[in-house]
Amino acid sequence: MESRNWQKPPRRSRLALLDPAIARGLVSRLRLTRLLTQFSERPVWAVFMFINGFVTIAILAAVAMISHTPFVFPSLGPTAILLFYTPLSPTASPRHTIYGHAIGILCGYGSLLLMGLRHAPPAVVAGVDSRRIMAAALSLAFTGALMILFKAAHPPAGATTLIVSLGIVGRPFYLLVVEVAVAAMVGQAIVINRLAGLDYPLWAKAQRPPMDRPRKEEKPSG
Repeated sequence: MESRNWQKPPRRSRLALLDPAIARGLVSRLRLTRLLTQFSERPVWAVFMFINGFVTIAILAAVAMISHTPFVFPSLGPTAILLFYTPLSPTASPRHTIYGHAIGILCGYGSLLLMGLRHAPPAVVAGVDSRRIMAAALSLAFTGALMILFKAAHPPAGATTLIVSLGIVGRPFYLLVVEVAVAAMVGQAIVINRLAGLDYPLWAKAQRPPMDRPRKEEKPSG
């Protein structure tokens, strides 16, 4: 029996999804490949994440300061991590991000109306009562359910809906500003990720058609 040369396939890292493809692509595009000869990819990636996270939030915070609107809010933080840390994940696509936060905003505001809390002070001021408990619970429950129905899962939207249902941001105009801020961050993600050479979608991540399974041959009867 002939011996075959069998080579063990390379072991895939558990962090394969988180490999620093963005930093590697940007360094290559900007012709700064010397960085990767002097430093490992992970520190370069960490610096990229630091700079991009700082610039992204600083710009939105500056707009918030100038316009006196909530152009920066807590759930933008986890959204930024998704967009620049795991950009190829379906939950980080522009469609999931924009739809997810929009669903969260609508569910949060709807729960305020349903519980009669539209003009009530925020929970951090007035405290939490039974109506506020119901508003928070309903907003998160509806957000999760609708994200599943619309195939637009984006985990940070769960924080957005609580921000609204707890009364932290409740004015309709401010809710529109929140969605505009999300769109602005998505725009930056498109530019940065595509500059890095990643196949980051302009809207939704293309789904591969399911492969046809080979049919089993039928055994002749008899």
